[in-house]
Amino acid sequence: MEEHKDERGNGSKIVFESLNILISKWVDGTFSEIVDDWKWIFTYSARHKGAIAFYTILGLISTTLGLVSSVVSKYLLDIITGYQTEKLTLLIGVMIGSTVFNLIVGNLLGRFELKLNIAINNDIQADIFDKIIDADWLALSQYSNGDVLNRFNSDVGTVSGNAITWLPSIIITIYNFVATFLVILRYDWVMAVLAFASAPFLFLMSTIVLKKRQAYAKKVRKMSSQMMTFEVETFYNLDTIKSFGIAPYYGRKMRWWQKKFKKLSLDFNMFSIKTGVISSLISTLVQGLTFAYCLWRLWTHDITYGTMTLFMSQRSKLSGAFSSLVSIIPAFLNSSISAHRIRELVELPREVHVPESSELDAFAKDGFTVEMRDLSFSYARGRRVIRDSQMIAKPGEIVALVGPSGEGKTTVIRLILGLVRPRSGEAIIRAANGMELPMNADTRHLFAYVPQGNTILSGSIAENLRMVRPKATDEEIIDALKIACAWDFVSKLPETIYTRLGERGRGLSEGQAQRIAIARAVLRDAPVLLLDEATSALDVTTERQVLRNIIKQRPNKTCIVTTHRPSVLNMCQRVYRVMDKQITELSEEESSRMAMDF
Repeated sequence: MEEHKDERGNGSKIVFESLNILISKWVDGTFSEIVDDWKWIFTYSARHKGAIAFYTILGLISTTLGLVSSVVSKYLLDIITGYQTEKLTLLIGVMIGSTVFNLIVGNLLGRFELKLNIAINNDIQADIFDKIIDADWLALSQYSNGDVLNRFNSDVGTVSGNAITWLPSIIITIYNFVATFLVILRYDWVMAVLAFASAPFLFLMSTIVLKKRQAYAKKVRKMSSQMMTFEVETFYNLDTIKSFGIAPYYGRKMRWWQKKFKKLSLDFNMFSIKTGVISSLISTLVQGLTFAYCLWRLWTHDITYGTMTLFMSQRSKLSGAFSSLVSIIPAFLNSSISAHRIRELVELPREVHVPESSELDAFAKDGFTVEMRDLSFSYARGRRVIRDSQMIAKPGEIVALVGPSGEGKTTVIRLILGLVRPRSGEAIIRAANGMELPMNADTRHLFAYVPQGNTILSGSIAENLRMVRPKATDEEIIDALKIACAWDFVSKLPETIYTRLGERGRGLSEGQAQRIAIARAVLRDAPVLLLDEATSALDVTTERQVLRNIIKQRPNKTCIVTTHRPSVLNMCQRVYRVMDKQITELSEEESSRMAMDF
């Protein structure tokens, strides 16, 4: 969602607001934040400095040709009205040549700007995407999906556009303003003053809109993120919404958001209309004075009709050039705001990387031990989820985590994957030679993970599996499907593994989607397998068969299963209960009793 554009002429009105903001930041010592934001923007501009210089030269040429055309038009009018008859052919040639050349340069400038805009936009988005992907999970989870998407798209668009045009715009606009003023001054200094007269009035009027403009901008940005979050969540959970029969409720909620945004937009629009009327009256008054002066000069034969036309056209251009010049300040500030929002994501803490983790690869065939020692963890300080807990899972074992929902089983999986880190104690992976390292982003490639819920993406079944092994053959994919007990139904599909699925596996049952997800983890064939409620939609027989197949695939595989269902507990070497903020190992008797109760 984009902010509504201001009425014509409002660009110059809001510059004082921007200046006030800049001055206040200078006074309170936060101006350096804007400087830092623009330093960050210029790191991307610098990658294309040659192209930006060329873009600036084209802009200067285009501006010059526009002025040439205006002056030539004056002389042509003088010839037509009989004041001057010589050089008609030359002037027509210059007019045609400058017009054609300006047309070519103008279109070339537009295309060149678009290419630069796309290039810088792609650079920023690619870098930000990599940094978001590598951001600390806990830090990133503080931002809603809608807010992240809004920053990733809308704010990046604002920054990329101004990263190209801000400096060239200053140079081109100043050149245009000075050159236009000098052209008018060359013929009549009084006319030059009149042409410039409306600009200061419009500049001073900006004080009126300071607070309302600032408040509007903040509300729009906040509402934009909130609406995007609502839209993302709605479409992501569309099946659930339909299943509960609450689509009308969401329809009403969408209209409620629209109504809020409509009111916000109309309130500001009315304010803009009121201030715009005043600005227009001032502009019209100056234009009337200019026209009256020109008529008087024409009546007294001090100027020609061509000169009068030149005055009138250049007066408008001068006012426009001034508005463009002063509007650079708000653009400068808006880009800083967007850059700051982007930098908040870019500067999130990175995941922990331990380069030595690659040394573990040599021991993958022997399997790895996963262990937690005296581990405590909390998502927020002072609110522990797990405290003083121990757990171990060795190669060739199936280890179960059981316990009530919400007690921390998924948190244990996140600790094992290195997505979150212990507040105290250790979560480590140990190789057969005794080498051990803390869980981190670089040990994650040793794990295959099947999370809760539906994780199937749109595309073919083969594409869903190859995302973990791009070079896997069709035969390897089919073998993985067989191990996951999925080949029975996939083989009956029209195009087997190349059957295309809808978003979130639309076209499959929940149990089928789970088996495809398990097959994906099997194809990865990592030494450690994590199943987070991954067999909840399977019947008991299939669940047990899948686990047997996985162990046979690689005898030294370490398998950790979180479950509410104790049906596989008698297949497990160890069972841990996650409850009351602790991980406690159950005795064989307790595990057997739990399995029998099921």
